[in-house]
Amino acid sequence: MAKILVTGATGNIGRKTLQHLLKRLPAIDLVGLARDPAKAADLAAAGIEIRQGDYFEYDRLVRAFEGIEKIMLVSATAFTDRNAQHQNVISAARQAGVKHIVYMPIIHEAVSAFTLPDITEQDLFVEEKLKASGLAYTLVGHPPFIESIPFNIGGNALDTGVHAPAGAGKAGYASREDLAEAHAVVLSEDGHEYKSYALYGNPAVSFADIAQILSDISGKPVSFVAGTDQDYIDHLMAAGLPEPAARFALGWVQGVNAGEWGGKTGDLEKLLGRKPMTAAEFLRTNYAARQA
Repeated sequence: MAKILVTGATGNIGRKTLQHLLKRLPAIDLVGLARDPAKAADLAAAGIEIRQGDYFEYDRLVRAFEGIEKIMLVSATAFTDRNAQHQNVISAARQAGVKHIVYMPIIHEAVSAFTLPDITEQDLFVEEKLKASGLAYTLVGHPPFIESIPFNIGGNALDTGVHAPAGAGKAGYASREDLAEAHAVVLSEDGHEYKSYALYGNPAVSFADIAQILSDISGKPVSFVAGTDQDYIDHLMAAGLPEPAARFALGWVQGVNAGEWGGKTGDLEKLLGRKPMTAAEFLRTNYAARQA
């Protein structure tokens, strides 16, 4: 089989995607791209070839992509000129003879007017460039990570309550582990070319639902504290978060309240062949450990 390369090999999603690919394919078929290959020593020890590359270094990308058939393009970090970086990957892939790119945009329904700063428009840019590239492509749309829930509700929610701006929207959160496994399925199988998946978890939950789940876990009432946007920012900052990070979190919470990620496609469950982790399962594990 021709080789599969996963970018961002030292990050959460990239590393987990390669680990799941190892369960499906021989290590000799896998390549990881990392800015600092030394940080991928565990993957190299498992037999995965690690190539050095940076999204901003076009010529090095072309060399890194030689002999690669499929690329998993792990999206660049927000506020780092994502358009230039993603365009470099797509153009370098074409020059190197890559056949297929899999990309992980944040889910954005066509009818939605909601945008995340430095996320939504840049993801749409990638989709446009992939469709015009002549390469086969697959879009594996992500909802918010389930692991972001404690970050988004801020502080010690068991004691201080679930804080969020007022709203009743729900999100179908999914775990990084389940999303990475879905990536591995798409990358290791044929038949996913030119398809778009919306990898919602199920069931979708609101912030009020999260407060009820935490109440059930802790055996004591955990309130849903609905305030203004500024109340929410102030709460996160009081818990130690810098203001820019608090404002970035606000954008995600506003999206949840707007129902931006409340869909239900079943795509994630179909790719996994099993039910994905639920928000209740994640919270039970996460907060039970905190209580221990």
